[in-house]
Amino acid sequence: MQMVMFLVLKKDKKMICTTRCLDPPIELPQELSLTCEISKNKIHSLSEFPQFSLTPVPNNLREKSEWGNFLNYLCKKDKVALITFKQYQFYILPPALVSTSSPVNVAYNIDNTGSVDTRPRDSESAGSQLEECGGPNTAEGLKFSRAEETCNEYQSRVPLKNFIRADPSYLKTLGQAHSGWIFGAIAELVDNSKDAKATKMDIFVDIIQLKKSRKDVPMLCLIDDGQGMNHDEVMKMVSFGHKQSDKVDTDRIGKFGVGFKTGAMRLGRDVLVLTQTTTSRSLAFLSQSLNEGKDNIEIPIVSYCRQGQLMEVDLSMQSEALAKYNLKAIKDFSPFNKYLIGEKAALFGTGTGTQIYIWNLDEWGSKYCLEWHDGLKGGSSFHQGDILIQSKRTRSRPGQISQKVPLDYSLRAYLEIIFLVPRMKISVQRTLVKSRPLSKFLTQTVVETGDILRRPVELILGFSQLEWERANCGMFLYWHGRLIEAYKRVGGMTHSADVGRGVIGVVDVTNLMDDEDGRVWVHNNKQGFQDSEQYACLEQWLSRKVDEYWDNNFDALELNKDNCVFKPDHEWVQCDKCRKWRILPTDFDSRKLPLEWFCFMKPFKGQCSDSEQKMAPGIVNVSTKRSGYACLLKDSNDKKLEGDRKTSGADYKSIKYEDAKIPALKRLRKGLWKQ
Repeated sequence: MQMVMFLVLKKDKKMICTTRCLDPPIELPQELSLTCEISKNKIHSLSEFPQFSLTPVPNNLREKSEWGNFLNYLCKKDKVALITFKQYQFYILPPALVSTSSPVNVAYNIDNTGSVDTRPRDSESAGSQLEECGGPNTAEGLKFSRAEETCNEYQSRVPLKNFIRADPSYLKTLGQAHSGWIFGAIAELVDNSKDAKATKMDIFVDIIQLKKSRKDVPMLCLIDDGQGMNHDEVMKMVSFGHKQSDKVDTDRIGKFGVGFKTGAMRLGRDVLVLTQTTTSRSLAFLSQSLNEGKDNIEIPIVSYCRQGQLMEVDLSMQSEALAKYNLKAIKDFSPFNKYLIGEKAALFGTGTGTQIYIWNLDEWGSKYCLEWHDGLKGGSSFHQGDILIQSKRTRSRPGQISQKVPLDYSLRAYLEIIFLVPRMKISVQRTLVKSRPLSKFLTQTVVETGDILRRPVELILGFSQLEWERANCGMFLYWHGRLIEAYKRVGGMTHSADVGRGVIGVVDVTNLMDDEDGRVWVHNNKQGFQDSEQYACLEQWLSRKVDEYWDNNFDALELNKDNCVFKPDHEWVQCDKCRKWRILPTDFDSRKLPLEWFCFMKPFKGQCSDSEQKMAPGIVNVSTKRSGYACLLKDSNDKKLEGDRKTSGADYKSIKYEDAKIPALKRLRKGLWKQ
């Protein structure tokens, strides 16, 4: 990331010109005075010194004229202007072409009588070559030619500060982390909101007009009410990776320090972040449009001190000149002006949070990769607003033949199950997403526990009528409470579309995939697991448990007759205040629930402080809540029902229908299946 500073050059206490400084080796004062002018031929190896650039930004015609006179003098006399600051010596080099707007290069070296730690430096000419530097140096050593220099004297002429240079094309490379599935990019931004303790998040597509082309374009908006970010946290977010805290937090999803950048750059070319804490407000602009044609990535950031609704530029983080320059860059290269920025900032009110705006969205032919619908007010769940992937393709999974996997192309369907324990209210196209934790919507539920590599694992297995109808099945693997893999087929599921049909497993693998040394076995795009011993052992354990469940619990039902279907073991409702889940009584009609339901309402009539009901490990619940139950008994000629099974709570029974028209699948010893 490029460091930008504004400096005022003076000579004999008289101002020459205000300049913009790119990539200085250290933080410089706002004013620098010329020490003297030296002939170029008196400084040996000047061309090998590291350099940075100065560009004039005159505030008036006098400064513009003085800058031209200053450069003319250097060129005519073939001199360089010397500035000394601390242990540094800066040499302003005359430009090849003189004008009142000509930028100049500034070479520098270090006059240091002490030792310098060995550290790498990014070569100015090569951009990627590294040199090692260190050792003492004296000014007298500069009198000798390169061949006569000692090793320590040569090594001392490099900066104490490291440089990391990144070509703007790297922003496109970042977006390729989610090239296979664009919803993975949105998930990165949702993760950040969850980590910021947000209680609600709005995701929608708005229309905005570009300034230069006057063209109306879509803009993806993500707004949360989390803790917000101060200046340092914003800097970390836009930096290319950063050190994470060693503190273990199983609730935190962010781990790699690249989620925001990979996600935003996959979704679009330009992104503006507006964030507010209790004491600050910051803007950050990550833009491919701004950096087009540049040699290094520039990320304008403006930070303000906040006292109530009063905002002042935070001069402890940037100079006023730098803040003005960055704000001007944001206004010039984005659809935002001061009025629109003020309008968006007003959305915070007296609270905190973060707003992310992404435009120049990624394209799919003549359309955009994303497709959005606002939905109908007061309509059913089928008419709710949604954001879809333009291709509407199903992701490739081993053993899967079904093409009905809505979470692969519907953002609403994906966000319904993205979190194992959903607490944050998420809206898509301004319509609330109804969370659907999978483990609470299964029948014939079994909780299996075990140890993998001496680490405890808990698996919830059950049957889903909805997934049976879609010909889906598989495991849903969560890490830190976030969905990483969906519909992963294991065991007999991988060999036949009928084996395990409708069977869903839910497991949190945080303990297994996090090493004690801080290493994690999850891809940095959080859409899969690394090939590791932990993952291989997990697959084997899941295969064994799923096959056992299929053998012991498969129930042959005539599902096509009289709408005979499975229903979940329990029906659940989520409180819109505490976000906890409550079990509904078996005789209660869930269709009578209001759109907004709270714990004090019927039929729970409790308090938000009451704990959630949880299923005990090792307990099997086989539901008798099946519509068409009576007709099945009649059609079976009252055959004997066999196989009582251990139950929890109500006296449920496992029912086997021997005369069902669709015969049960039976396993052969060789692992094959037949009817």
